[in-house]
Amino acid sequence: MSGTLRVLVADDHPLFLFALTHSVGARPELELIGQARTGREAIAVALETQPDLAVLDVEMPDLDGLDVLHAINREGLDCRVLFVSGSLDPATSYRLIEAGAAGVLEKDATPEQIGDALIRIAQGETVLAPSVQAALMREVRDRRERTPTVLSPREAEVLKFLADGLSAPQIAAELHLSPSTIKTHLQRLYERLEVSDRAAAVAEGMRRGLIE
Repeated sequence: MSGTLRVLVADDHPLFLFALTHSVGARPELELIGQARTGREAIAVALETQPDLAVLDVEMPDLDGLDVLHAINREGLDCRVLFVSGSLDPATSYRLIEAGAAGVLEKDATPEQIGDALIRIAQGETVLAPSVQAALMREVRDRRERTPTVLSPREAEVLKFLADGLSAPQIAAELHLSPSTIKTHLQRLYERLEVSDRAAAVAEGMRRGLIE
């Protein structure tokens, strides 16, 4: 990227959105070309303006920042993404980098730090806050130590139906099994995933890559 860098900023909090626009406006190398308050709006503005850089919050209404990043990648936009968000758990930090985020800062970053990070990621660097680096290291270690989860074909079917929103009786009907048999499969599934309810099972299944 050369010349003035065109930047899109997106955050659902008005004060922080203002702070982001100030961070961009304070740097002569950067040009603010769009703002958004929701994930869908961020995607629409990105498609319309074709920014070089985007600054996104992780949590936004309707679609989150990760969804926006996936859309940017899917549409083939030549746009590097910096996330500026509140405290992130290790798994979320890992997913952001895995999806192609060029940088992750926390919301206590100064305008100067945000501006510097944008310049650096435009030059091809990856910029991570120290807390995010530590979170990533923890997640990498956890993933290395974690024994891969192997589900039986039936347990995998039950998990998929849970993710689709089916109740236990509905799953029993789909698989032509008794409700008591489905209850047994659910109990075994919860034990394998180390969870105690269906919502947690779906979330953990997604985290472990067992649900597409």
